[in-house]
Amino acid sequence: MKLFKTPEGNIVFTNNRAYTLAETDWDSLLNNDHLVQELPHFINEANQISLTEEELNAMALPPIQNQEVWASGVTYYRSKKARMEESKESGGSSFYDKVYEADRPELFFKSTAERVRGTGETVRIRKDSRWSVPEPELTLVVTANQKIIGYTVGNDMSARDIEGENPLYLPQAKSYTGSTALGPCIFLTNQALPPTTQISLSIFRKEKIVFEGHTEVSKIKRSFSELTHYLFREMDFPKGCFLMTGTGIVPTDDFSLALKDRIEISIEGIGTLHNEVGV
Repeated sequence: MKLFKTPEGNIVFTNNRAYTLAETDWDSLLNNDHLVQELPHFINEANQISLTEEELNAMALPPIQNQEVWASGVTYYRSKKARMEESKESGGSSFYDKVYEADRPELFFKSTAERVRGTGETVRIRKDSRWSVPEPELTLVVTANQKIIGYTVGNDMSARDIEGENPLYLPQAKSYTGSTALGPCIFLTNQALPPTTQISLSIFRKEKIVFEGHTEVSKIKRSFSELTHYLFREMDFPKGCFLMTGTGIVPTDDFSLALKDRIEISIEGIGTLHNEVGV
């Protein structure tokens, strides 16, 4: 099942059919530990509407209301290598090697709901950054009780030059208006995603592909339960939260995003999140 937040209300798409969820609150849906089991009981023929998945993708809003977005770092070997390279001049490269092997993962605050962009909306690069990239990330949807009820596609925009200048600048490199995108929907499931689930990134400039890369869920070093366990150790999330699980696709060091670039991030079974770089 796929859950969409739209201007027409909350809509579930299942078995190639769309159904409105009348009088439902998004925060309550995302904070329901038993949503996957209970949602089919709210679906009936009277609520069916004639919208395709493609049409729902086009009208989807950011799938967030009052949740926070957090992120995990250095969960892929490719990410560790990239972070070590960008920070070697500042002497911070050893930090990333250590955290990759450490018991405690890197976790950081990414965004409030109002700063999140949805599919089709513009994301931003910092005006004081010369080297910015998108980071495609499988993103967990987690209830207040630490239950993973689904997944969405995430874009963790990052200013690599600011982050590399000093590891203490990480919040400025990662958290700013328009630095986070989620969508187009939430894939609801109680099952673990297949380890072969593909994650892909394509960047277009003037309609030509200037970068593309692929990875899969099995490349993530840490388990999702491990990541959520550490996030919830001394934190509570009354409305639930989103947790990005890190990136295994990092463009080469000579690449930086430019205005009007189009970013497409696809995760098998979930969908495609697309954004243009704006101001």
